[in-house]
Amino acid sequence: MAQYKYVARDKKGKIYKGKMYASSKTLIQKKLRDQGLRALELNEIKETIWNKDIYIGNPVKTSDFVIYLRQFATLIRAGVTILEATSILIDQTRSKPLKKALTEVEMDLREGSSLSAAYGKHPKIFSSFFVNMVHAGEQSGSLDQTLENLAEYTNKQYRTKQKIKSAMTYPVVVSMIAIGIVVFLMFFVIPSFVQVFEQFGTELPAITKMVLGLSHMLVNYWWLLLFITVGMIVTIVATFRKNTSKIYLDYIILKIPILGSLYHKSVMARFTRTLGSLLGNSVPILQALSLTEKIIENQVISRVLKKSRVALEQGKSMTDPMADHWAFPELVRQMIAIGERTGSLDYMLTRIAEFYEDEVDTQADSLKAIIEPVMLVVLSVIVGTIVMAIIVPMFEMFNSINY
Repeated sequence: MAQYKYVARDKKGKIYKGKMYASSKTLIQKKLRDQGLRALELNEIKETIWNKDIYIGNPVKTSDFVIYLRQFATLIRAGVTILEATSILIDQTRSKPLKKALTEVEMDLREGSSLSAAYGKHPKIFSSFFVNMVHAGEQSGSLDQTLENLAEYTNKQYRTKQKIKSAMTYPVVVSMIAIGIVVFLMFFVIPSFVQVFEQFGTELPAITKMVLGLSHMLVNYWWLLLFITVGMIVTIVATFRKNTSKIYLDYIILKIPILGSLYHKSVMARFTRTLGSLLGNSVPILQALSLTEKIIENQVISRVLKKSRVALEQGKSMTDPMADHWAFPELVRQMIAIGERTGSLDYMLTRIAEFYEDEVDTQADSLKAIIEPVMLVVLSVIVGTIVMAIIVPMFEMFNSINY
């Protein structure tokens, strides 16, 4: 797949310029002909370090992906073929990575590939969950509804994540401000008072000695502290990237007071929403559980789901492993059990997901309301302690001079 720059002309003589991804010049010329254009110039854009696509995290914004899914569903419902709809949406999307992937998907479709198989060649853009949902939609003949469901699922997952992020943004920002203020005071303000205190030779209060000691350590050994901090971060990241260690980190996160509860509810919402969406689109339950295990970003929950899948394979209830595990609330176990007995498991999972999504919204808003005053108090105490460490001995010196 390469990118080409073209200059083309229509039948009326109007000139068009643009760029397009394709596997060959011949395909570009064919696509231009389909649009009623004739290529005048066609040159491949060589990939260099300056124009190479480099992406961190998900290359496609959630908003762009949701728009694409809704537009695709609308076109399919209107009777437009999958190939034509894909060709139209290549020009419509604003996302460069999505545009590039869809261009390759279009080529695969022209060669007779199924839509899900074409999506499957781009795992960074289209997840295994997404591919399996599309495959189920193709098999059932309800691709338009499946795409709508995927758009709704993606949007809900994004909103839940954003709620948690917004709850954490304020304490992170305030913490950074606090660190910046403390560093400024310790490096530039406190050292200027050291000579003044030494000239008077008065006995300094304990709080002043402590602050002066910290300032001396930061000014003279900052490089050592930075080395130790970086080393600890690298060690922790390297340790918990291993699956055997990550389960302990996930366990610790779930057990953190207040924040752990919010994270726990978001994981439950993701688990039930994902599994419910898969089952609602006729994906077999064992395959749905297998996919959900991989999507859930928590090893504690994922391992229980694996046991639930094994229990189903043995003819038991999937709630048996959940009943013995603290991470699955009674509400989840009971509603899943009812769904199994009544044959409405996808419906029950969707109701659970809606409950926990509402809980995440409510708790995130409450957490923000609590964290703001607490962080302000913490910041005031830190800065106030440093200021008092300077002011108290200064008052004592002024008093001794007056007397």
